[in-house]
Amino acid sequence: MQLKQMDMNLFLVLDAIYSQRNLTRAAEQLHITQPAVSNALARLRRSLDDPLFTRTPSGMNPTPLTERIMPQVHQALALLGGSLNQQAQFDPATASKTLRLSMNDMAETLLLPRLLERLQERAPGISVESFYVPRDQLVKELAANTLDFGLDIPLVSAPQLHQQRLSNDRYLCMLRSDHPLAEQDGLTLEQYLQLEHVHVSSRRSGPGLVDIALNKLGRRRDIRLRVQHYWVAPAVVMRTDLALTVPAILANQYPVRLFELPFQVPQLDWHLLWHKNQHEDPASIWLRGELMELFQT
Repeated sequence: MQLKQMDMNLFLVLDAIYSQRNLTRAAEQLHITQPAVSNALARLRRSLDDPLFTRTPSGMNPTPLTERIMPQVHQALALLGGSLNQQAQFDPATASKTLRLSMNDMAETLLLPRLLERLQERAPGISVESFYVPRDQLVKELAANTLDFGLDIPLVSAPQLHQQRLSNDRYLCMLRSDHPLAEQDGLTLEQYLQLEHVHVSSRRSGPGLVDIALNKLGRRRDIRLRVQHYWVAPAVVMRTDLALTVPAILANQYPVRLFELPFQVPQLDWHLLWHKNQHEDPASIWLRGELMELFQT
């Protein structure tokens, strides 16, 4: 096994297990879950072809190979830590980094054009990768440093994460500008329910916030099209009589007729999420500030 093929984060896990002699305490030290530590240990065992630790009543005892390599591991981690501490100041103008974001296509549409414009001006060495990570994997990805930030709804049961609200937004009903109902001052609930609707969801089935709100009233809308992406839904609306219910921040970008909803739907609450390990990192602090400012302008 060549060093360049190894994930260097695994040696942080090795060091934590060696010092704690316990997987749970190692997880607490690293601020990740115990299954994540177990998974990292399994990967190391396969890579190094050695059990590395044996479980005993007194804890995880290191194998001879582990004892042999740990002085060098300690030294390497100490050197790396010292190097990072010397770079406590983050200079965006000279920084070289890949910013990895998890968000859906609506957030991409709203954020990425302005974010790239700002980065080109202030931090030209920063590149961006955007992809969607399912919510049940978000904490794991952030803890593993394979992801810098998530843009999503609040995760109330995620003590390992910091969260900052970026915006909250009401939903509007979108119709094409020459729709038969476009000249009206407003929509009644009955008119809304008589419309045929587009529903946007990354899931193959299941209700959204709008449907849950209607269900509480004992009503149901007629969904004629279910799509994965917010980008395509307005294009469909502008060519058909279908209606689309979306947050105002997206709806206001299109030349369409917009109506307030004739029933109550909880507002969309967008939060920026990051792992506690990155909270004091100068690069993370600067990027958080930029992202929050973009949502406020």
